[in-house]
Amino acid sequence: MTNEVLWFLLMLVNFGGILLFYRLMGKTGLYIWTAIATIIANIQVLKTVELFGFVATLGNIVYGTTFLVTDILSENYGKKDARKSVYVGFLSLIVMTVMMQLALYFKPDQSDFAQGALETIFSIMPRIVIASLTAYWLSQLHDIWAYHLWKNKLPQLKFLWVRNNLSTMVSQFIDSFVFCFIAFWGVYELNVFWSILWTTYFFKWIVAAADTPFLYFAKYLHDKNKINELVK
Repeated sequence: MTNEVLWFLLMLVNFGGILLFYRLMGKTGLYIWTAIATIIANIQVLKTVELFGFVATLGNIVYGTTFLVTDILSENYGKKDARKSVYVGFLSLIVMTVMMQLALYFKPDQSDFAQGALETIFSIMPRIVIASLTAYWLSQLHDIWAYHLWKNKLPQLKFLWVRNNLSTMVSQFIDSFVFCFIAFWGVYELNVFWSILWTTYFFKWIVAAADTPFLYFAKYLHDKNKINELVK
């Protein structure tokens, strides 16, 4: 199975996971997904792969889904609940980083086989997390602000795809630019660095475009639940 096929499969798994969490647990499920996604994304981003002839990092899909989560929360519940998901992701990253840095200081037993692998992944994690927290905070708050800006100007349901894409695609450019410069400047050669930056944004852009039907479905689930509550 090629990287490209796996990439599309991973995207479907992520979108399906969000809808499943939302269907089963409502807003709480979206907050849980945000915590999971931010942690996984910051581990996957350390792996570089070739996609469609370009060097790219993993983590773009799962991280991109956090924008879908804030858009669902913005659309169905409002700005306050959307911002809460940003706080959840922010604190999840901090807690994960502190815990794993402490874990590295434990002296491993002779039977241990994981210390080297953990050091490889998590020794660079503080820099990755600083980059991710900065980019995450700026881009997500912009996404929420921009989503409500466009929702106020184009409130009709038929324009849901407009406010979703306009807010997310700009926010993901902010995220990609800030993250790559803090996390990878000086780590990779310049040609690899620029390839990672632009492919990171490009693949997040694809995720943003592809998530629109799932936002409509989340809107449908929310409205259906509201109608069922009124009937009861």
